[in-house]
Amino acid sequence: MSAIDVLTFGCRLNSFESEVMRRHAEDAGLSDLVIVHSCTVTAEAERQVRQAVRKARREQPGKRIVVTGCAVQVDPAKWTGMAEVDHVVGNEDKLKPLTWTSLAGDGPERVRVGDIMAVKAMAGHLVPGFDGRSRAFLQVQNGCDHRCTFCIIPYGRGPSRSVPVADVVAQTRLLVEQGYRELVVTGVDITSYGKDLEDAPTLGGLLKAVLRQVPELPRLRLSSIDPAEIDGDLLELIEGEPRLMPHLHLSLQAGDTMVLKRMKRRHSRDDVLALTSRLRALRPDLVFGADIIAGFPTETDAMFENTRRIVAEAGLTWLHVFPYSPRQNTPAARMPQVEPALRKERAAILRAEGAEAVARFYAAEQGRVRELLVERGGAGHTRHFAPVKLAANDDLAAGALIDVRITGVDGQVLLGERAA
Repeated sequence: MSAIDVLTFGCRLNSFESEVMRRHAEDAGLSDLVIVHSCTVTAEAERQVRQAVRKARREQPGKRIVVTGCAVQVDPAKWTGMAEVDHVVGNEDKLKPLTWTSLAGDGPERVRVGDIMAVKAMAGHLVPGFDGRSRAFLQVQNGCDHRCTFCIIPYGRGPSRSVPVADVVAQTRLLVEQGYRELVVTGVDITSYGKDLEDAPTLGGLLKAVLRQVPELPRLRLSSIDPAEIDGDLLELIEGEPRLMPHLHLSLQAGDTMVLKRMKRRHSRDDVLALTSRLRALRPDLVFGADIIAGFPTETDAMFENTRRIVAEAGLTWLHVFPYSPRQNTPAARMPQVEPALRKERAAILRAEGAEAVARFYAAEQGRVRELLVERGGAGHTRHFAPVKLAANDDLAAGALIDVRITGVDGQVLLGERAA
């Protein structure tokens, strides 16, 4: 193993920030370090983090263990109470070079967790590359000003704050110069981008600036977006910009309007159906993904059925489904709860719906020629983010963009061969 190991849990933003921390630690001259980058979105996520900490201590007893991320920010005491943990670092401090240089000094603090709600601004982090990846993450925003009743993340990430346009463009240019052919725009609530900046740019306005000022970038992909907040510039890009990938992941959460109200979401069931219909009219080849919570408090069989049906009605393909997990001090945790076994049962039903949606999509892809971003191991992803395994005789460098013909299906991936 390398001198610095980074174990990352959770979202794409965490993956980006892990690379920032790795580089700060290396620049500080640190070695023999394990950084555990936590997630707190569900109880299961936290359980996996604790398990990883204990395993790291057993397998690498000579290394210091630093735990950071949202789980730490929300409840530092939970992690300082673990004997295996040497240092606990909050979400704002983890991105500061000074934090890592202090760890390299004499008598470093064991706990460094500040008030995340007091953080009001941010700058971009210039990361020249991502180890082992053909695509790179492009952070444009952090934090969230909304208060969905099930969500603890605003208390781990703080208020919404945006990276200035010039910083995002500079990071884009740096990554393209390093050979990355696809960038994934990431943040906590990216559709809220720009509201805290002086000239209040929108997400669509930012992406227009990026694509205009870095014309050599071939592919730009969005991470999860809020169905209630898609600006006019973004709609124009979806309709007419081929470099913006035809793959949108919606922060849906449920398909029943009453459940959505109790979640304190800002969209209804009808809003989602109208949006997906409108977006497909703008760009017929769009493929949608969605986050869905199964078994939210008070969810009846009829409410769940509305969520199950929206998968087909909205034409959703890539589903991220998880059973509702009560988070301490959130309003939903105080609502009448659905039995855990029923939550799991409903999640399994939704995952089955998702598997059927993927199967339909894969069947329609047979024989088609698709552009593929080649990754390690003779595999890659299409513009729709469909995973493809290449024929054995295709030995291509990671990062290449090629046309492939889809020839079949192998489990959860498509099979393809280079098109003539």
